[in-house]
Amino acid sequence: MRRVPLPPEALDPVDRQILNALQDGFPIGEHPFAKAGAALNLSETALIERLRHLREIGAITRFGPFYDAAAMGGAFCLCAMQVPAADFERVMTLVNAHPEVAHNYERTHRLNMWFVLAAETPEGIAPVADAIERETGLKVLRFPKLEEFFIGFRVSA
Repeated sequence: MRRVPLPPEALDPVDRQILNALQDGFPIGEHPFAKAGAALNLSETALIERLRHLREIGAITRFGPFYDAAAMGGAFCLCAMQVPAADFERVMTLVNAHPEVAHNYERTHRLNMWFVLAAETPEGIAPVADAIERETGLKVLRFPKLEEFFIGFRVSA
């Protein structure tokens, strides 16, 4: 699905507080949503419903852990493709069908599709990128990670 920017009123102050707080960690335990909700003055059910709503409107694309593939012997690779506009949906569907595709973004640039491949080993990147090239008939440019940066995304509450 192609994404469009959300209107400013799509997120209320509580949604913004949730987005900011949950980037810093999520409790592990028998009732993690209850514990996370309590820290936000929300019930377990209210937090789960808000997360569901944030996903439905496209404010978040997923909710789950982010594993450090490199620390476990795996690898990440940023990839880009030049996809004809008329073929974008078809190519996006083919790319996203690969479980190794962690993120996929449309950009207004000659290289209009950018995605991240995550593989169990560094050698696992090439076969997936090669398969995407065969399936789409388009070149996959590969930009392997040379250095890691940690950035956060914060929204004004």
